[in-house]
Amino acid sequence: MNLAVPVSSAGQVVADQAVSYPVTDSATVFHGRIWDVVADAVELPGGGKVRREYVRHPGAAAVIALDLAERVLLQRQYRHPVRAELYEPPAGLLDVPGEAPALTGRRELFEEADLRADDWRHLITFNSTPGGANEVIHILVARGLSVVPKAERFVRSEEEANLVPVWLPLAEACQLVMAGSLHSPTAVVGLLAAWQARCAGGFDSLPEV
Repeated sequence: MNLAVPVSSAGQVVADQAVSYPVTDSATVFHGRIWDVVADAVELPGGGKVRREYVRHPGAAAVIALDLAERVLLQRQYRHPVRAELYEPPAGLLDVPGEAPALTGRRELFEEADLRADDWRHLITFNSTPGGANEVIHILVARGLSVVPKAERFVRSEEEANLVPVWLPLAEACQLVMAGSLHSPTAVVGLLAAWQARCAGGFDSLPEV
């Protein structure tokens, strides 16, 4: 999708950029099954020093799966930290060494939704909680869907064993976001970005992956 150079009305270029202040000390204060908590001593410009604790996260990929009628797949899943069942697109951790986000998306669509897709596009990449975690989430658009035969399906477990799927028109799903009915970051960002892509240049204008 072709985007204009991000220049504000005042003529300023507006775009996030990577920067790294010196880290004088770093320690893992908690080692978990999926992610760790790290404490860094960081030197700020001007000579100040701060201690920042954050979650070191492997990252994730999520899939906006669209059928021929431009309905999007959301799945109701229990999320214990927020004590809620959230409607989310299929998603999973980048926990396979060397696996690109596009491959993770394919794997998660297969495992969580019993679906394959012929057309894959990169939609958007974002930081989920930049003040407390280094998690990066890559959202993909999948089209040309086909159902995985029952004999080939992945056997789901834990919270994923009770996923409840729902198919909604993309416009209706975006309305639910704006009404405050959906709160998952992958749903909020993914659905609104998908609608913007659809309106701005169509999904075929997104880069293939």
